[in-house]
Amino acid sequence: MLKVDFDCDVIIVGAGLSGLACADLLQAAGLKIIVLEASEQIGGRICSIADQSLSHYRADLGPTWIWPKYQPAIEPWLKRLKIQTFDQYETGDAILDLQADGPVHRRHLPGQDGIARISGGPQSLIDKLSLKLEAGAIRTAHRVTKIEPDETGLKLTALVKDPNKQLSLRARRVVVSAPLRIARQNIDWSEQLSVDVLEKMNDTPTWMAKQAKAVAIYDQAFWRQAGLSGRVASQAGPLTEIHDHCSTDGSSAALFGFIGWTHQIRRSREHELKNLIKDQLVRCFGDQAGRYSALHIKDWAASNTICSKQDLTSPPAHPEIISDRLRASHFDGRLFFCVSETSTVSPGLIEGAFTAAQSTATRLIAEF
Repeated sequence: MLKVDFDCDVIIVGAGLSGLACADLLQAAGLKIIVLEASEQIGGRICSIADQSLSHYRADLGPTWIWPKYQPAIEPWLKRLKIQTFDQYETGDAILDLQADGPVHRRHLPGQDGIARISGGPQSLIDKLSLKLEAGAIRTAHRVTKIEPDETGLKLTALVKDPNKQLSLRARRVVVSAPLRIARQNIDWSEQLSVDVLEKMNDTPTWMAKQAKAVAIYDQAFWRQAGLSGRVASQAGPLTEIHDHCSTDGSSAALFGFIGWTHQIRRSREHELKNLIKDQLVRCFGDQAGRYSALHIKDWAASNTICSKQDLTSPPAHPEIISDRLRASHFDGRLFFCVSETSTVSPGLIEGAFTAAQSTATRLIAEF
């Protein structure tokens, strides 16, 4: 039974993939859960485009790929959530784009073994996990600003939509599922975490935090009809890579690309970026590529819930397996960090998020 002075058993800070997966496991074990999300939408680094009815998936602005053949931890979750996968389309020639003022070259490029996409996009993971939680368990626009221990649990202070209003909540345990640098930067730890732990949090890069992605939506996949895979390798930019991004049933045709400019250049040349992307698409695929129905750009460096000041000033790096100190419990076993970068498997990736959630939930359930 809950004590009357606790709002719940576990508060999870962050409604990204790791946080929601952890919440699902804890709720299934009979624990009372509250998930606090700083932004007004859930998903963390997972972000998808839907059509105007908001009911039909079109494309991803966050992570796109998984490798089930090499990432065994993903399969149980796909089965748990009843979600299918399909192979990344790589049939046909690729385009080498070497000079902005020169011709492109049509070449065969080897594909990536085992690369796959999720039906409905990674957003389907977020949607299905959130629907499994009790009504009202997820609270968006709740930015946690302080975490402090008291006699028997942890107290959290959060800002809500009204900037002059603060909310206090108490729980037996807390799971922080925000990027570690964001958690270090935005949360007051009441001088309870050691300097060593705080430094290790600050030293852990947030995977893809400074990345920007562009997606062009079309009525049909005309490049496939021309025998092209949709893949582009470019030294001219602004997109350094382009890939086919059509839905599995063919109802949505799209190309996506990673923007190679630094976030400083993206900001200074924001007014011309869309035109330069259009020029590149036409250069690589012909005039038809300029007749997209929509062009979406997501600059993750502009997200203050994903990209920290430390991320902005540090060179991009894929997170390595970090110190066990950040996987240990804190505040006398009451607080845990659970985000993809804390995983010992595929840190920073979708598999890493699931692995971190499973590990953290297992430890917490054993304590109740």
